[in-house]
Amino acid sequence: MNAPGAALARRPAGDPGTRGPDRPGTGTVAAQVSLGLLCAGYTTGASLGWGSPELALFMGDFGLSAAALTAAVSCFLYARARRGSARPAWLLFAFSSLMAALGNAVWGWYEFVLRVEVPDFSVANLFFLLFAPPAVVGLLVLAKRPANRAGWLCLALDTWLIGGSLLTLSWSLALARTTHVEGESVARAALSLAYPLLDIVLVSMVLVLHFRRSQTNRSATNTAIAALALTVLCDALFTSPLLRENYASGQLLDAGWFAGSLLLAYAPWGARRLPAGADAADGPELPGRPVAGSLAALTPYLAAAVCTLGILYNVVEGRRVDRVVVLTGCTVVLALVVRQGIMLLDNIALTHELAHKENHFRSLVQGSSDVIMIAAPNGTLHYVSPAASGVYGRDAEELVGTELAALIHPDDLGAVVHEVRRFLAAPPAEEPTTRIECRFRSGHGGASRPGEAGGGEGWLHVESTVNRHHGGLIFNSRDVTERVRLQAQLQHNAEHDPLTDLPNRALFTRRVRQALGGRRSSDPGAAVLFIDLDGFKAVNDRLGHQAGDDLLIQAARRLQDSVRAGDTAARLGGDEFAALILGDGGHDPSARRGQVQEIADRLRLTLSRPYRLDGGQEVRVAASIGVAFAEPGIEAGDLLRNADLAMYRAKAGGKNRVELYVPQMQDEVVRRTELAARLRTALHDGEFALLHQPVVDLATGRVAAVSAQARWRSAQGILFTPAEYLRVTDDSERTAELGRWLLEEAVEQAAERAGIGHRTPVAIRLSARRLLDRSLPLGSIESLLTRHGLPSGSLIVELADNDPRIPLDELERRLVALRRLGVRIALDGFGSGHVAVDALRRLPADMLKLDRVLVEGVVESARLRKITRGVLRIARDLGMRTVADGVDVPEQVVALRAMGCSHAQGMAFSGPLDEYRLRRALVRDEYPLPGAIPVPVGNRPPMRPHDETPVPPT
Repeated sequence: MNAPGAALARRPAGDPGTRGPDRPGTGTVAAQVSLGLLCAGYTTGASLGWGSPELALFMGDFGLSAAALTAAVSCFLYARARRGSARPAWLLFAFSSLMAALGNAVWGWYEFVLRVEVPDFSVANLFFLLFAPPAVVGLLVLAKRPANRAGWLCLALDTWLIGGSLLTLSWSLALARTTHVEGESVARAALSLAYPLLDIVLVSMVLVLHFRRSQTNRSATNTAIAALALTVLCDALFTSPLLRENYASGQLLDAGWFAGSLLLAYAPWGARRLPAGADAADGPELPGRPVAGSLAALTPYLAAAVCTLGILYNVVEGRRVDRVVVLTGCTVVLALVVRQGIMLLDNIALTHELAHKENHFRSLVQGSSDVIMIAAPNGTLHYVSPAASGVYGRDAEELVGTELAALIHPDDLGAVVHEVRRFLAAPPAEEPTTRIECRFRSGHGGASRPGEAGGGEGWLHVESTVNRHHGGLIFNSRDVTERVRLQAQLQHNAEHDPLTDLPNRALFTRRVRQALGGRRSSDPGAAVLFIDLDGFKAVNDRLGHQAGDDLLIQAARRLQDSVRAGDTAARLGGDEFAALILGDGGHDPSARRGQVQEIADRLRLTLSRPYRLDGGQEVRVAASIGVAFAEPGIEAGDLLRNADLAMYRAKAGGKNRVELYVPQMQDEVVRRTELAARLRTALHDGEFALLHQPVVDLATGRVAAVSAQARWRSAQGILFTPAEYLRVTDDSERTAELGRWLLEEAVEQAAERAGIGHRTPVAIRLSARRLLDRSLPLGSIESLLTRHGLPSGSLIVELADNDPRIPLDELERRLVALRRLGVRIALDGFGSGHVAVDALRRLPADMLKLDRVLVEGVVESARLRKITRGVLRIARDLGMRTVADGVDVPEQVVALRAMGCSHAQGMAFSGPLDEYRLRRALVRDEYPLPGAIPVPVGNRPPMRPHDETPVPPT
């Protein structure tokens, strides 16, 4: 037996197919025991004569009355407490029992109280006659009502078949003799016949309705039918002449009536009720069709047999057949013929309907695109629908008789067996179906996914809805291979970068987490590399996004080819990549670090090779790589953060290098974060101070201007330069606020110095983007100069960081407007950055400020001296003054002066000064020049606006 067959055959003990009826509760058991004890006690007393004639009379009359009254009260209370279609039936049973109680009470009044014989015609007879009709109607209410006229007619015929046959037999045996003996009085004969005839009707209804009882509260209905059947049986015995002549109250026959009344009282309360939904478990029935149980089908023939026995009895006894027997027998035969005719027509209609439905369902199954398979308890396929040839590529006849396990992929078989066992163990009412998805053997050829065997057979992803079927299973299967492939593609797209097809940040983080969770405690573990392409932004801006995408694709391919098979290369976004280098199980941390650093250096060299883009253009970018090693107990997020910090340290250290993470990097991040938080309130707390560095004329040594510089002295007494405190904040609003403060303080202090006779211009460094910012309109600078009364030409704006993306037309208009206000313009940072030829040609600048990059190596490098000399010559030809920044040693002063540089600032003369020291320096107004030749002050013109200097046409 295969695995699914074993799962089907091993039905657990709780399976509905082998489960017995529910056990009654403790209260039900106690009621049954009490009922049994009462009936046994009454039977015992009746058998022993109750010990005295008086007690026998009392128990035979009033005992039966009390039992019937108990049944009446019980049925009435139940009907009052319950709502539903059965409520009228229990009210009718209550009325029927009440009539029996009153009849016995009147009978006892005559016998026990009045000590007289009960009259032939009394109120007791009326009550007893009223017992049967309500009970018959109550049984009709409890029965399942026919849905059409044919059903009602069959019910009436079945009732008459039973009643007529019983009447024939009873008339032949006893009732004919009774009418003959008492034929002198019609009333007496009618009363004598009324009891047995009503009992016959009641018995007929009991028998007929036993096969037509409703599913609702079926156990209570069965108990009520049993109680009434017991009562009718006792009535039948009482009506026999032999027993009636010798009957006396309190005898054993009363025990039957007593038990029938108590059983009816017990029926609605103590019987077990079906749980919700149990009706459906019995199976559907055709609406409007008679119930065709085996015993119900034999009822008409049994009735005819009983009727025949009644006639044969008369023949055997040698009697003349009574007209009542003949008439009743004829009507029974006629009812049987009509009944069989209806059944024949009904069977013909059923046959046509079943054939129609069978054809309908067969066409549905054969025309369905789903494959329907029926598996036996041993796992063998007994039926496969024709759709298998289109779905599985195999004929249905070929699959019939095949074991189900042979068609399921071995990797999925265990999960399928587990689900089948779980499904069979669940109650059908709670879980009627289940769903199973697995790979199914196909005859189409090929493979369902890469890595699986192809050739003559392949595997399809199949989703099956499973139902129970005669101990086996029905599989309604459909091919979902395309859906699975689409889901896999969507999953791949969600976890991979759409441009490079490398894992994205989410998938990379998950793999890092898996690598950390799977490490052995003795394994040095994995390493994470964060990679940033230096210079990619320039390529993107210069050549366009298409070229940038091409470069990223090539870089991703190089990265993927450089890592090992088990490692992971990923793109995190933009020009940032990452690599996960898994641990190799070694125990030497230093060897492991050397190995990973070697991989990182190889990656850096690989990524730094020239890239040939579409169109044949060749570009170069470098790679800054940060490396972080997994430590015991580290989380994936912390490891990624460490690698990121190391990468930024590599970029800050000069780019195109590999940097290993050390804990001090995290400390630096914390320090910078704290510094940025304090910077937000430093300006309002007055922690910023304004310093000025003299700009010295290299011909005279006099102070030609002062350069304003902001310094931040924190609450801890630490002094930060602009490069230090602006690096820790990305808050452009905070930077703009500092720029406004610097401009206002510099203008205000320059105006104060001019008021006491020091008319030295002040230079303020502003970026081109800052000049075009709406937060610094031209009117604000004009109002600032006007408010403080600063003389014309006393403010110099050093234009810094000339971004090539800034529109020169707008910048030119802004600078021209500033020069009209008497503001002089200097091009700052020449020699680094992007001070383009267009800026020199178009921008109205008065001065050119050499960057530290040109100044620092001007003494040692002959090549740099030539470059600097050429720059100074260009400035001189354009009529621009030149200022060298960062002149820190006397040799630089001598060299720059020899090349024709006119002004300089730096530590060779003075560092940044506070206001007090600055004023002292202005009073002195002269710095010694190394190797200087005295030049008269009047021989060299002072710094003057551009409009006063002749400039050759461009």
